[in-house]
Amino acid sequence: MDINKRIDEIFYELVEIRRDFHMNPELSENEFRTQEKICEYLNKWGIENYICAETGVVGIIKGKHKGKTIGIRGDIDALPIHEKSDVPYSSVTPGVMHACGHDAHAAIVLGIAKIIKEMADSEGSINGNVKLLFQPAEETIGGAERMIQEGCMEAPNVDYVLGLHVQPYLDSGKVELKHGKLNAATDSINIALKGKASHGAYPDEGIDAIVMAGYVITALQSIVSRNTSPINSVVVSLGKISGGVKDNIIADEVIITGTLRTLDDETRQFTKDKISNIVNNTAMAFGGEGLTTFYEGYKSLINDNEVVDIIKENAEKLLGKENVEFKEFPSLGAEDFSYFLDVAKGAFFHLGCGNSAKGITSPLHSEHFDIDEECLKVGVMLQVENIMTLLK
Repeated sequence: MDINKRIDEIFYELVEIRRDFHMNPELSENEFRTQEKICEYLNKWGIENYICAETGVVGIIKGKHKGKTIGIRGDIDALPIHEKSDVPYSSVTPGVMHACGHDAHAAIVLGIAKIIKEMADSEGSINGNVKLLFQPAEETIGGAERMIQEGCMEAPNVDYVLGLHVQPYLDSGKVELKHGKLNAATDSINIALKGKASHGAYPDEGIDAIVMAGYVITALQSIVSRNTSPINSVVVSLGKISGGVKDNIIADEVIITGTLRTLDDETRQFTKDKISNIVNNTAMAFGGEGLTTFYEGYKSLINDNEVVDIIKENAEKLLGKENVEFKEFPSLGAEDFSYFLDVAKGAFFHLGCGNSAKGITSPLHSEHFDIDEECLKVGVMLQVENIMTLLK
C-alpha cells in the first residue's frame, strides 16, 4: 500500500470527522455522542472495540502474526469555552468548545485506525497488534488513569504507547520533540491556618490568622528562590485566600489554596515537605496551628529517549530535517498521558497546526482557536510510520 497516497484519499473524510466533532463538543465525562460516533466508524471499518472508563473507547486491530502491541492515544473531551469563530463548523453548543484540539486528536487516531486496518487486511503486513485509546476527561479528572485501571493496557499488554498534541505556535507540517521531561506533575495545595478570635480593639487577646497568612505566603516564596536548584523547575502558585468574618474582629482562621508543579518525584516530595514545614512552624511561632493538605493531580510526563529517537528519525525522513524541532525546556503544564507512560515505554510530541497565512494563530484554550486541517495528514502519516517501526 502507498500509505501517503491512501492518506490523501481519505483526507476529506478525516476533515469531515474532525469538523463534526468540532461542531458537537462535549465536556469531560459527558462524551457520549463522541463515543457513539467513534464506535460507528470502528464498526463500519470492522475494528473490534469496547467501551472503557464510561465515555471512552478502546479499539483493537490484530495482526495475522504474533508480535508487539502498540497503543495510540487520542483524547476526546472539550472545554467550557464559548466559541467566537465564524467558521461553518463552529460549535453549536453554547459555552462548550474544542479549544484544545482534541477533535483533531480523535480524527487523527481514526485515520490511523483506518489505514492500519486496511494494511492488516489487504497485505497481512501487521505482526502484532495496535490498540486505539480514545480517552475521555483529559481536561479534568485524568481519564487516562481510569482507562488503565479498567485494563486498557492489558490483554494484550501494550509494549509501546504514542501520543501527540496539536500546537498552533508550530506551523502545520512541523513537529516538536523532547527527550526526557516534557510536562510537570501537578498537586493542589490547601493550607488551613488557625488562630484565636478577639475584638479588633484588643488584638493581644487573640491570635491573628491573617498575620500568620502574610508570613506564610512570604516564606513559601523562598522554596523556589533559595531551596531549589536554579536549573530545576518548581512553581508554587497561591491563587486564593479567604478568612475573617468582620473588619473589627481578629480572624481565627484563614484558608489558602493553590497549585504545585514539579518535574520529578524527588523534587515533588521535597517541595511538599518544605511547604508543610513552613506552614506548621510559622503558625506555631505565632501561637497558632497550620495544616497543609495536598491533592495529587497528574504525574510528570517523561518520554522514553529511545522512542523519541525513533519518532525523530521517521519525522526527518517524512517531513525533512528542517521541520523537526526540539523543545529546549519542559512545560510546567500538565498532561495525563503520563499515566500511560507509567505502564509502557513511549513518547508524546507536538504536532504543528498553525498557519499564519490563513490567520490560524490563536493559542490553545482560546475562543478563536482553530487548526490548519493539513495537520491531520501529517499526524496520521507520522504515527502510522511510528507504529510500523515499533512493531518491527
